Amino acid sequence: MMHWSERPFVHGSQARHAHLRVRGLGAGYGAFLVLRGLEFEVRPGLTVILGPNGAGKTTLLRALNGLVQRTGEVLLDDAPLPTRTDAIVRSGVALVAEGRQLFPQMTVLENLELGGWLVPKAERATRLEQVMNDFPKLRERARQLAGTMSGGEQQMVAVARAMMSAPRLLMLDEPSLGLAPRMVDELLAIARRIADAGTTVLMVEQNVKKALAVADRGYVLERGALVASGHAKLLARSSVIREAYLGAQAGKNESVRA
Repeated sequence: MMHWSERPFVHGSQARHAHLRVRGLGAGYGAFLVLRGLEFEVRPGLTVILGPNGAGKTTLLRALNGLVQRTGEVLLDDAPLPTRTDAIVRSGVALVAEGRQLFPQMTVLENLELGGWLVPKAERATRLEQVMNDFPKLRERARQLAGTMSGGEQQMVAVARAMMSAPRLLMLDEPSLGLAPRMVDELLAIARRIADAGTTVLMVEQNVKKALAVADRGYVLERGALVASGHAKLLARSSVIREAYLGAQAGKNESVRA
């Protein structure tokens, strides 16, 4: 049987690959500032943001998606990224939030259709057919209530729902959280294939080893600040990653940046 991750993804392949640039980003909740002066970029391909709980990873994605007030400059292909969520979606950005946030008493089909709520009805039908082709298992489960599916299956629905908007930039917040190892591998493989098909992917993930194995580039976020960055393969060998996240011992004089 063909796994979902073995299907090709064509969303975004007809559009110019998205390039996000962030300069001096600050964000938080009320008077509490979580992120301070972040500067990074998300190039075409797959970029991963790593870091411990409480580092500000989810706040970062929420700020980029207009769910948390932000300061600083955020450019999508040299144009300022809007601050309102609906305008951000229209500009080609989609977020799969932590916890999936599906409507459990609605069917898979109804959840997917909600992902295309900003799309004209005729185009929505075309996108739905494409998503069903990309996720053939969901076609079989179209009439099933989302709340009756396993955690991994629900995460697949959440990713497919985001793809209904045909995003040029797809943001994934902890897609592997709480899933079995086999499903983690499958989800990360899907993220990789989406990136290879032309949709730029920005992923927040705690599964450091597996995330770096599929990513092109990575950043390490700690206490609201970036402490390391570089090519994924180099980051995986850096002291900051091996000591803090992979449980290995590294020389004290090694550089933090990869």
